[in-house]
Amino acid sequence: MLETLLIRGRAVPPEPPRRRGATSMGPERDRFGVLKAVLATVPWLQVGLGATVVLLAAMVPWGTDRLLTAMDQQILAVDVRGEFVGESQVALERAAGTWIGKSYFATDLADIKAELERRPWVASAAVKRVWPGRLEIDIREKKPLAYWTDGRLVSRSGELFSPPNPDVAGKLPRLAGPDERVRDVIDMARSMSDQLVGYGLGFAGLTLEQRGAWTLTLSNGIEVVLGRDQVAQRFERFVTVYENRLASRVDEVSRIDARYSNGVAVQWKADVAQAAPKS
Repeated sequence: MLETLLIRGRAVPPEPPRRRGATSMGPERDRFGVLKAVLATVPWLQVGLGATVVLLAAMVPWGTDRLLTAMDQQILAVDVRGEFVGESQVALERAAGTWIGKSYFATDLADIKAELERRPWVASAAVKRVWPGRLEIDIREKKPLAYWTDGRLVSRSGELFSPPNPDVAGKLPRLAGPDERVRDVIDMARSMSDQLVGYGLGFAGLTLEQRGAWTLTLSNGIEVVLGRDQVAQRFERFVTVYENRLASRVDEVSRIDARYSNGVAVQWKADVAQAAPKS
């Protein structure tokens, strides 16, 4: 057994002696080959384009800021345009002139718009820049519909406003009522005014009392009391009676009370009432 093992051991060829100073380059060559293969798979064109885009994106804010800084200058003039009744062109230009001398680009146009729209007569203001150093402002003024309680005005859009010069609105109907019912008063006034025109009557005003009672005033000075209930029916009854019985004596009538179920009560003017015989 021992002899057999020795014979097998001799059959294994001995490892040849390695020459001094010799080295093996096999593993290193393999590593460089792998690196070349990896580098060959990289899409260098796309990588370059991506890096360029990132660089440009980083430079855009810087470049934009430098460009605006170079182009920026002061606001040199302000032009105000519009058709004015209650407002003054000079006053508006003076108000807008506070922005002259400020930065053309840094000035927030929304601030100018908000400031001008706080003026009582201004419904809207449109502001735009005009290169190189000018602002253009278009003003739309509120259109008054009627005088309201306490000398205020109500616009056609139903907005209540208190300008310092309400009288410049000229001759307008007079409406009155609780502020929160302004839309109701306007709607009722428009409906009545449209119907009165067909009978040759002019609309002068309408009052809604706090308790809900309505009183109509005609352009000839006659007051028509309509009360709180069945206002539309009472108005129609008044129109019928006026057309059939009172139109020929309109100058003698002072007040009409339509709060009756089968007719109206007429109050004559003082001189006519005194001359009439007592019943």
